[in-house]
Amino acid sequence: MVSDKKVVIALGGNAIEVNNEATADAQQQAIAHTAQQLVRIISEGYKIAITHGNGPQVGNILLQQRAADSKKTPAMPIDVCGAMSQGMIGYWMINALDNALAKAGIDKQTVNVITRSLVSPNDDAFAHPVKPIGPFYTKEEAAKKMQQDQFLFKEDAGRGYRRVIASPYPKQIIESCAICDLVNAGYIVVAVGGGGIPIIKKSDGYHGAEAVIDKDFGAKQLADGIDADILLLLTAVDNVYLDYRMPQQERLGRVSVDQLRHYIAENQFAPGSMLPKIKAAISFVSGRSGRKAVITSLDHAQSALHEGGAMGTTITD
Repeated sequence: MVSDKKVVIALGGNAIEVNNEATADAQQQAIAHTAQQLVRIISEGYKIAITHGNGPQVGNILLQQRAADSKKTPAMPIDVCGAMSQGMIGYWMINALDNALAKAGIDKQTVNVITRSLVSPNDDAFAHPVKPIGPFYTKEEAAKKMQQDQFLFKEDAGRGYRRVIASPYPKQIIESCAICDLVNAGYIVVAVGGGGIPIIKKSDGYHGAEAVIDKDFGAKQLADGIDADILLLLTAVDNVYLDYRMPQQERLGRVSVDQLRHYIAENQFAPGSMLPKIKAAISFVSGRSGRKAVITSLDHAQSALHEGGAMGTTITD
């Protein structure tokens, strides 16, 4: 089967880091496995843009920045750390893809695009930051840092206190037109790492924002921006489930947007994991007729793209 459909593939964290191994070698090994799976999809003729998360990586970069902070080497802000992670992961990704493509005998070129996500300065997320980043601190340490740095800290699941920042909704991927041109020209594009670098627009132009973007919403905005046919959201599980991890757990195969909205009203999906993927899928599929979104694991991505595949949850209108 050969398809010329346009697909945005949103990679989950397990595509980059396995078993919390944060060394460069370990992460590149994970990405090499990911690239091998992606080449199976590329070989079918799809036009591909690939997005990825960056949570652990940007957290580590932020720690390194803070550890070396001084007048001579001042720590960089979060938006800059996000840009660093995009460059690092994108570099690893295109290397791995090039190697896997060469091994498969596929003549395709790859490119990594440092990508910005436009957010509204009036987004309610800035008034109510909830996204935890960085290390854990004791209550006393957190209080001291809040006074010194004017950061906001909150208790996180009984494990200590972490800094929380805003996670506004991305309104637009600034580079989407360039990415669309590259994809249409046959390039395999890696972009929108970590949901994109958050920026706001003021009277004098663009400025970075102290925030992080949800990677699934970033992928959805890119899919809209390049008018993709399919949004493939990859995660740690093979399917979306109702009553997840309960005795009555039920696998969802093919499901409509209206059905998913009903399940959301029943609080079926965890806010910090599956719910953003479901919301991104609903918004994308509702954008125009003929679209579909697929949620599955990396190892079943190729078969889940096909109608009637044994694995994966397919969302249609």
